[in-house]
Amino acid sequence: MKKVFLYILLIIMAAHGSLMAQDKEAFQKIESARIALITERLGLSPEQAEKFWPIYREYNEQRQLLRQERQEIRRGVDPNKLSEDESRRIMDRGHALRQRELNLDKEYSDRMLNVISNQQILALRNAEEDFRRMLMERIERQRAQQMQREQMRERREEMMRQRRGN
Repeated sequence: MKKVFLYILLIIMAAHGSLMAQDKEAFQKIESARIALITERLGLSPEQAEKFWPIYREYNEQRQLLRQERQEIRRGVDPNKLSEDESRRIMDRGHALRQRELNLDKEYSDRMLNVISNQQILALRNAEEDFRRMLMERIERQRAQQMQREQMRERREEMMRQRRGN
């Protein structure tokens, strides 16, 4: 298990720099790491994996569409500038969207139960959250390192200006 985590972290570390440049290869490496973590955490047999992954990919695609719809609802909305009717319509759309998300979760959980157990579904939720957290922590560390490099560069430039000025 430690080897899988180390493998995943190495892939994330290698891929993150390229991810910021929207590098497709880096995204694929991160996706491979996510698949490895989930497969390991769920203890999927080869037979289960063969049936599980197409369902899971379809589920993720549907979740992504709902996330995009949520972003569209929020885009350009200033709650302080909305009328009561407009605010109500946006709230209603948000509630309907959350209900669709719940329905999607139920539908795909039922489909996955034909392939994996209830315990594995619970492990899936935990694995997804752990992977997201690991990725976000790595991104934050990368940002902090970038900021440190920029500050060091600025200090060197300032020192060079001061030397030239003396």
